[in-house]
Amino acid sequence: MSQKLNLSLPIPFIDLKSQQAQIRPQINEAFQGILDHGAYIMGPQIFDLEKKLSEFCGAKHTITCANGTDALALILMAKNVKPGDAVFVPSFTFAATAEVVAWMGATPVFIDVLKDTFNMDPLSLKQGIKHAKELGLNPTAIIPVDLFGAPADYDALETIAAENHLWVLADSAQSFGATYKNRSVGTFGLATSTSFFPAKPLGCYGDGGAIFTDNDDLAEILISLRVHGQGKDKYDNIHIGMNGRLDTLQAAVLLEKLKIFPNELIARQHAADFYTRALSSVATPPLLLPNTTSSWAQYTLRLNPETSREKLIQDLQALGIPTAIYYVKPLHQQKAYQHYPTALGHHLPNSEALAHEVLSLPMHGYLTEDVLQYITESLVHLLSRPPK
Repeated sequence: MSQKLNLSLPIPFIDLKSQQAQIRPQINEAFQGILDHGAYIMGPQIFDLEKKLSEFCGAKHTITCANGTDALALILMAKNVKPGDAVFVPSFTFAATAEVVAWMGATPVFIDVLKDTFNMDPLSLKQGIKHAKELGLNPTAIIPVDLFGAPADYDALETIAAENHLWVLADSAQSFGATYKNRSVGTFGLATSTSFFPAKPLGCYGDGGAIFTDNDDLAEILISLRVHGQGKDKYDNIHIGMNGRLDTLQAAVLLEKLKIFPNELIARQHAADFYTRALSSVATPPLLLPNTTSSWAQYTLRLNPETSREKLIQDLQALGIPTAIYYVKPLHQQKAYQHYPTALGHHLPNSEALAHEVLSLPMHGYLTEDVLQYITESLVHLLSRPPK
């Protein structure tokens, strides 16, 4: 391994400090402006952010909200998802995607993913729709998840949706900034949700989220629902809604981060390319679909089955290299969700296998060549050892 590297160890898994140093003066000025005008809830920065997010991704309407989970829930509420409805979600993802379906009293039906892209498997989706009908459920919607920043195969999934009279909610909590066949994330399905959790590619300094849609009627309902279902004002309730507003201070943070976001996406792609070139001989890198870009929320490898993931994690930690496992257990095997149906009524083999194979590496827009070289040389060395 090279001895010429100048590193500060341990390496941060996500480096928010370097990013903040770049924009701290602008953040301070923006916060001072909010403290001066005092509109802490639904202040002018909210509507400025919504306009700029729409301009960025090409969606007609952007509706900000309190977090990515509320973004999903608001859409299901607006579409009146209810008991007896089946909503098809991938099992290999974070719990929020299925959680909101259960909130509505509807049934999440867990679908397997493809091992190479980590995203929803169209064949498993077809099987899941068939199985839901056999169970007497009403197939209603599909929620693909753009896992780790890479868009799902929307051409295939939207075709299946159309054939079965379903609507699509794109869960893009991890993929805002990515593209699929010259379409930007934010323009898929009936609506797209995203998250601005601090660790996301575009994140604030607390919780935040947004919904994107081209549907005027849906946008109007969503705007009402996020403020308790208000009509002409908050004391005129025309829907049963929620308190789902984004704070003005978080909007100010996102406005500044959005300015540097395009350059950060380029830097993330550079880091992902570096990882792929260096590590393809010792592990399986993530696959992007043709004409697709990723926002690289995570860079996730698949380890060879004979590799001891636990030992590798310990060895990397000793070298000052952090890692993470997304996800240690698929949702259909989680205690809270194991009573819900799966595509074939039993195992989801790819989701179950991936839970034992995946490993995520440091990923952000401030990874230097020295750090990338140190991480990859360390991994190649450790993964090239004969298994014991």
